[in-house]
Amino acid sequence: MEWAIVVGGGLNALGVVRSLGSAGVRVAVMSKGASSLPMRSRFARRCVGRVDYEKLPERLVDLANDLGGRPVLFLTEEEAVHVVSRARDELAPLLRLRFGSHDAMLALTHKDGVQQLVDRHGLPIPGACRLREAADLTQLDALRYPCVLKPGFKHAGYGARFKKAYIVLTPAEARVLFDQISPVLPDLIAQEWIEGGDDAIYFCLQYIGENGQAVASFAGRKLRAWPPQVGGTASCIAAPEVDEELGALTEGFFSAVGFRGMGAMEYKRDTRDGRFYVVEPTVGRTDFQQEVATINGNNLPYAAYCYECGLPVLAPRPMPPTIWREPVTDRWSQQVQGTHPAFAEHKVVDAYWRPSDPAPWLRVMWSRVWQRLARAKPRSRQ
Repeated sequence: MEWAIVVGGGLNALGVVRSLGSAGVRVAVMSKGASSLPMRSRFARRCVGRVDYEKLPERLVDLANDLGGRPVLFLTEEEAVHVVSRARDELAPLLRLRFGSHDAMLALTHKDGVQQLVDRHGLPIPGACRLREAADLTQLDALRYPCVLKPGFKHAGYGARFKKAYIVLTPAEARVLFDQISPVLPDLIAQEWIEGGDDAIYFCLQYIGENGQAVASFAGRKLRAWPPQVGGTASCIAAPEVDEELGALTEGFFSAVGFRGMGAMEYKRDTRDGRFYVVEPTVGRTDFQQEVATINGNNLPYAAYCYECGLPVLAPRPMPPTIWREPVTDRWSQQVQGTHPAFAEHKVVDAYWRPSDPAPWLRVMWSRVWQRLARAKPRSRQ
């Protein structure tokens, strides 16, 4: 059996490691950190830390040669996607990896590129404009408000100083924010707001094979996000009632634009007309809440592994919908938005805790205790 290599150090990577390891796959983890959460998992058979992602291709070559065979590569962070996509020709003889063309990957990781591709292929998407310089601000007057203002692509400098996105009620508000943000990142997108709460946000996780068809597909929806309305997933659940509809939309789009491999599409159902509108895709890597599919009987990472190794891909295991919950951000969101009825109706699985794999949860608990002790420690007198 071939090895799998999982690149990343966060909760996303931990879910992939557990999904593969629990299916019997030997997993190696490569991360920027010296001892990241997925490295704590008992399913991480080999660990390589302190990896500079600019040197990621050469480190992957070394690890693949050391492991032997031709390992299956799983990426969990966008930064790694860009680096590996550029080096695909060098890595392909040693690793099993699947991407769209590099140009398609770049377009699908920039919100303006997504806007153009979605428009071209006839999927519903809210109106938007790209803001790169002061002259572009006149486009704001043509949009319907409220709008959401967000970075055109993931950017470390932006993330360190600003929110993931901002809801703006007028063109004037958008202009003020552009003036504040553009010195750090002069590439923003203003997009018309889709009415609905966090639980109106749905997603479809897929692995697209060589022929453009989905090897595996899973539809889910958020329950709560942090920050509410504009943040990342705090809790989510399977959404079998829309699996067929969103699966067909997502597969059709990915196939049309030539994308292959691990991807996802996020949608929001507008409460005004009941239609699904495209929010954004994730391509070349697993999504943050990827493990929700596994705990609901649809192990996408293992399906991808089997497909790439020429093994039979097992059908999803039917089961009642189960909630995946990141406990800290979900608690914050609950304090603001109140209790969601789904929590009284369905089983809840903590994103960190697993009886069969407790070490990552213990590491998180110890980190929280240490932080509290550090905050409580009296400062020395000057």
